[in-house]
Amino acid sequence: MSVLRYTLSGSVLIWVLGFLWFTVSLPQPAAQTATDAVIVPTGGAGRIAQGLSVLDQGLAGKMLVTGVDPEVTPEEFAAEFVVDAAQMDCCVTLGFAAVDTRGNATETAEWVAANNIASLRLVTTDWHMRRAANELNQTLPETVTVVRDAVPSEPSVASLFLEYHKLLASWVAGLFGF
Repeated sequence: MSVLRYTLSGSVLIWVLGFLWFTVSLPQPAAQTATDAVIVPTGGAGRIAQGLSVLDQGLAGKMLVTGVDPEVTPEEFAAEFVVDAAQMDCCVTLGFAAVDTRGNATETAEWVAANNIASLRLVTTDWHMRRAANELNQTLPETVTVVRDAVPSEPSVASLFLEYHKLLASWVAGLFGF
């Protein structure tokens, strides 16, 4: 066997093992750890409800929902998720700038800096957690503690396949500073 064949075989084996690891060890919900804030990227069922639950339990004092559609008003959000006006005013920020996971990280980093946040709980779907956390790690200062709080789901193999490749791309982009 040639060196090229060994290299290709090894690369395929690493890819397959990585995908298996990705699919069978999805991140789990976090323990009842208090943080300064909870961050919720939009896009998956149960994320916002979990973020609001964290607020209601007193495990965080503020919440940023990043990636909200610009057409959604705070009143519509409050009605949809049964958030009273006082909690919306004091504790919930809707971020409209992000359109993807990298944008969620950028929007979060700006909000964290503006609000002097030292610790946060990232609430996102289990299959999305690794990439969302990776993007955050690339944008947040090292001094900010991130607690990963995954919302359990039942993703399809196709969704896992796509997300695994997005995670690989995120890692590679991070290595080269993109």
